Amino acid sequence: MFLKLIGQSVSVTSLSITTMSCTTDNNYKPKSMSRAKRWTAEVENLFRFQDAGYRDELEYIQFKQGVLIDRWPETGFVKKLQRRDGTFYYFSRKRECHDRDVHKVKMYKY
Repeated sequence: MFLKLIGQSVSVTSLSITTMSCTTDNNYKPKSMSRAKRWTAEVENLFRFQDAGYRDELEYIQFKQGVLIDRWPETGFVKKLQRRDGTFYYFSRKRECHDRDVHKVKMYKY
């Protein structure tokens, strides 16, 4: 997945979104979806976004517009997310997506 940062595209998976200067197209929809087969750090973060009610990091950024995503510095996992109703979800430093839940995680392609 890609974001547009002032005229240039960068990969979201290799970039920790920490700036408020990124702009996203509000009509940005995924082209395809697949399910995770095994646990990875990317699957862990997707699990956390989907647990909080968002499709992925891109949808969270579009919805919250400028809110920084708190991450655990040791692991890079998402630390805290705000749901659409205003409540917060707090996540542990450790893995929260158990093996029994991996197949439930949706991975979107843009």
